[in-house]
Amino acid sequence: MTTVLIVDDQALQRMGFRLVLESQDDLNVVGEAGNGAEAVRLTADLRPEVVLMDVRMPGMDGIEATRRIVESGGPSRVLILTTFDLDKYAYAALRAGASGFLLKDAQPTDLLSGIRAVAAGDAVVAPALTRRMIETFAPHFPDTEPPANPDPRLTLLTDREREVLTAIANGWTNNEIADRLILAESTVKTHIGRILSKIQARDRVQAVIFAYDTGLVRPA
Repeated sequence: MTTVLIVDDQALQRMGFRLVLESQDDLNVVGEAGNGAEAVRLTADLRPEVVLMDVRMPGMDGIEATRRIVESGGPSRVLILTTFDLDKYAYAALRAGASGFLLKDAQPTDLLSGIRAVAAGDAVVAPALTRRMIETFAPHFPDTEPPANPDPRLTLLTDREREVLTAIANGWTNNEIADRLILAESTVKTHIGRILSKIQARDRVQAVIFAYDTGLVRPA
């Protein structure tokens, strides 16, 4: 049973999400919050597996709430709900540690599959959407020379793992990485798993941000 906390400042919106989630035998809504501060408090108390987080709320917004939840080191993973696909708020939330995002008007089946994917440890941002995110937000990544003192996590990566991480940061799908690096797709998946472990990234999106932040990849 996957436990979920719903965060939205609109009571009717929370009710709608609850009705969808409670129609499923494997999902359990353990609480609701109307703002970011309440979301942080209830996440600490209830420790839900997934926090369904609105971005734009009065007071503490969903971005700051996500940052605090992730930094607490608890087991809860955050799935962002946003009005506009790839808006700046969604990007900021991903940087804050969210595991993905969905549009508020997503079909119920997409919402449910997204929650289940996040609970299973996956990122709810497909590789193709990762490419769009890169194209949209690359100008906002730091465009500086690689730091004099590289992030020590980079030194843990093999040359091949650096190649794969660079490919991920360029928005390549697993199939594209396999074709271009002449690898089996299963091998690519193994490399990605090891990369995420070594750089302490929760998912593919966090790996992209890491690659840019450390200077491994620079904006085109």
